[in-house]
Amino acid sequence: MHYKLQFSLYKRNFKQPLKTSHGIWDVRKGIILQLTSKTGKIGLGEIAPLSWFGSETLSEALDFCHQLPKEITKETIFSIPDNLPSCKFGFESAWENFQQVQVEEKEELSKNFYSALLPGGEAALEIWQQLWQEGYRTFKWKIGVDKIKTELEIFQQLVKELPTEINLRLDANGGLIFEEAKQWLEICENLKIIEFIEQPLSVDKFPEMLELSNSYSTSIALDESVANLRKMQQYYQQGWREIFVIKPAIFGSRRELHNFCKNHSIDAVFSSVFETNIGRKAGLKLATELQPNLIKNRAFGFGITQCFDENREN
Repeated sequence: MHYKLQFSLYKRNFKQPLKTSHGIWDVRKGIILQLTSKTGKIGLGEIAPLSWFGSETLSEALDFCHQLPKEITKETIFSIPDNLPSCKFGFESAWENFQQVQVEEKEELSKNFYSALLPGGEAALEIWQQLWQEGYRTFKWKIGVDKIKTELEIFQQLVKELPTEINLRLDANGGLIFEEAKQWLEICENLKIIEFIEQPLSVDKFPEMLELSNSYSTSIALDESVANLRKMQQYYQQGWREIFVIKPAIFGSRRELHNFCKNHSIDAVFSSVFETNIGRKAGLKLATELQPNLIKNRAFGFGITQCFDENREN
């Protein structure tokens, strides 16, 4: 079967620029795909690259879309090369829209299933109460952005204020050095609300992260290190048995990830890359399907809608 292909670029402004160890991010850009069958049925998908995380660039994704014919086939969709992981996910998601009805999002039932992203720095102290009242029980807070002394002072205050029922995730985005990571892990050892520290060291420091995971009881999650399926397979083979962060929109083939999770026992968290509602639904659908195969039932890292003005696209 042939499908008519249409695509368009989108831009979304963050309410407040997102500050991580990778830098400042103020605009999210991506591509919305529309496949139309001969009968007029429509399947939507989203390409949401994150090049500094290991995916293709937005320009590379656009170039790929422009070189495609106006009508494509299933064979075209499932032969997209691995070096275009966001394109693979976007096109496969659009094609799957034809095959089955979208599952109902869990968020309609309870935000308890989601992890909410707290703003960086002292702003987290002002916002967490609102998110708590909205129903979130898992929070993520960025570290490795300011001086460690400053962050630890804010962290100590945040921990004092948060209810004991909270699960708090600390995300360094690879921004710590080894001694700083040890300092954070030592402080977190006796804090029950800490769920894990995410990507404490840069992607070239896997042996050191493996050492840290064996030295502390606080869990560590790999994120940037496992930006796609190939990398996750590599570190699984090298002995990583703690948490993998899976960002569906940049991870690559949905089918291949399905097969890996069915054949391997892993602990994983599914997470957003600040995609639109189209990519979000596709990511949550995949996460919901794969969750029963995972070692633990962890909150999905998709609590990010508060980061945009009315969730609008331009």
